[in-house]
Amino acid sequence: MRDIGKQEAQVLAARDVIAKANPDILVLADFDYDAELKALKAFAGLLADKTKPYPYAFARRPNTGWATGLDMDGDGRLGTPRDAQGFGYYAGQGGLAVLSRLPFDEAGLQDFSALLWRDFPEALLPTHADGAPFPSEDALAAQRLSHTAHWSLPVTLPKGPLTLLISQATPPVFDGEEDRNGKRNHDENALWLHHIEGRLGTPPAGPFILAFGANLDPADGTGWREVMRSLLAHPKLQDPRPESEGAALEATPAHLGDPALDTADWSEPTNDTVGPGNMRVDFVLPSADINVTNAGIYWPAPPSSGHALALAASRHRLVWVDIKLP
Repeated sequence: MRDIGKQEAQVLAARDVIAKANPDILVLADFDYDAELKALKAFAGLLADKTKPYPYAFARRPNTGWATGLDMDGDGRLGTPRDAQGFGYYAGQGGLAVLSRLPFDEAGLQDFSALLWRDFPEALLPTHADGAPFPSEDALAAQRLSHTAHWSLPVTLPKGPLTLLISQATPPVFDGEEDRNGKRNHDENALWLHHIEGRLGTPPAGPFILAFGANLDPADGTGWREVMRSLLAHPKLQDPRPESEGAALEATPAHLGDPALDTADWSEPTNDTVGPGNMRVDFVLPSADINVTNAGIYWPAPPSSGHALALAASRHRLVWVDIKLP
């Protein structure tokens, strides 16, 4: 709210990138939550200076920064950002939010954010070397699966709902041999496989869009990549393979994936730094019954002004998909 009020440079850059894409439905990640959605509505007001208004705003309290009072990462200390349900220095830090020009059916919301990790079917739970729960039985009994949130949110259309499946997974790094974050990332992304296949909650009855930050590349980097490959190849989903010229020109050497598909601009691995390089970790996957007319990533090639704008807005790039519904 402070940064929006000051019209800080990154806020304005993000606004301008969004205005260029001009989406009817916008999912925002790493957006701080407040109970009255004042920050989200203020950002919608900034967008209205550049594009058509977004009269509908949605967010729920995320798991990020939600204090547990327990040692959740096994470092022997309490009250650190990693001891929250999802990493965060304060409650609501870095949540998820949705702005729309179409009304939400909030009565039809399915919120899986409170699901305990150990209650997730086929959960890959972390353990110590001796097989004991990591970091403790008490911590695992309290740990939610969602790092941020998992929402199945219907949008109301004249001929029926379009359901948004929204999440932001934990990075599969910053842990130890127990692979706590890697396994949690896998299960957070696998939740959508269970949902669309009818094994968790009620799957969407009509067309749907899986719009999520997986923090997982299907070809490169750390993590249980097979879950992303399963989602991308799932018969109920389609991958429009959005591309950008900017990503293609800034490929990370030795990566196996198509660099034109990359969505995150992370530091390159060098002799002096440890970085993952550019990756495809942000996805918009329509259901197979939707007619996709176009798709892309806002990452223009240098030396265009759009290239500098994309870099100023975020390390992540805006992924967009145009669809035509019956």
